[in-house]
Amino acid sequence: MKSFTPKFVWFDGKIIKDEDAKVPVMTHAIHYGTSVFEGLRGYWNSKNLNIFRLQDHIKRFRNSGKVYSISLKFTDKEIADAIIQICKKNNVRESCYIRPFYFVGRHGINLHVTEDTPTHAAIVMFPFGELFNRNGIKAGISSWRRINDVSTPPLAKMGGNYLNSILATQESKRNGYDEAILLDYLGNISEAPGENIFIVRDKKLLTPPPSSSALEGITKDSVVKIAENLGYQVVEREIPRTEIYFADEVFLTGTAAEITPVISIDGKKIGEGIVGKTTDNIRKIYSDITMGKNKKYSRWITPVY
Repeated sequence: MKSFTPKFVWFDGKIIKDEDAKVPVMTHAIHYGTSVFEGLRGYWNSKNLNIFRLQDHIKRFRNSGKVYSISLKFTDKEIADAIIQICKKNNVRESCYIRPFYFVGRHGINLHVTEDTPTHAAIVMFPFGELFNRNGIKAGISSWRRINDVSTPPLAKMGGNYLNSILATQESKRNGYDEAILLDYLGNISEAPGENIFIVRDKKLLTPPPSSSALEGITKDSVVKIAENLGYQVVEREIPRTEIYFADEVFLTGTAAEITPVISIDGKKIGEGIVGKTTDNIRKIYSDITMGKNKKYSRWITPVY
């Protein structure tokens, strides 16, 4: 994939050069992780750049900040227009990752963040292909538990939340795995550091609920709708750790990961140890949708050009 270097970013309502986007050392988010972010994909199909589920991402983007009373001082339309315009300004003609975020600015070391606290918003983007091996990855159950709503709300997509994910990822890499799987505080399957998880068992798709500290993933929601339209039964329920070893197939979903097969967990082979038929079927349809080839789901696609 031929790469490009984005010269421009969107910062507080203006498109500026990347090197001109500067924040003070006393920025609150640097000290306390008071930042909100989203991740979107742009898919280049040789004719246009398709942004996947733009409005759904922006809705979650705003809702995450509400949990912490961190204000996004731009309308949803302004953010959507800014994402499209920064893609055009950088003349993006390859698949990319788009990262909008907003964060608390100069607020001293005061922990009393309110809706009136000063914030900044920015959008950056960069080329992005496949995060994981399409032929499947090896995962390991982490000893670190997923953050829980009783202490740190996992449904808010906050920068600080991902310290939990970093610990799990570091551990998984040390143990020779491609990715980690975290359990919730009760010991049930929760999610991976940056992905939701599905297991296929007895011709059903099972996935953990938000009560298991699983993020309300937009790719997850897409997979649920695709699977149901294909006639699969999708069940959102608690999944005990042991049950995942009995799965016929396991796959992860996320903006960066897309749909990634998991072929072994804790050294135990999942199914036949290859990409399963259900996973492959859903993945192919998902790919067609993102490339603008499936008119049934055309509402999920926003063309840039």
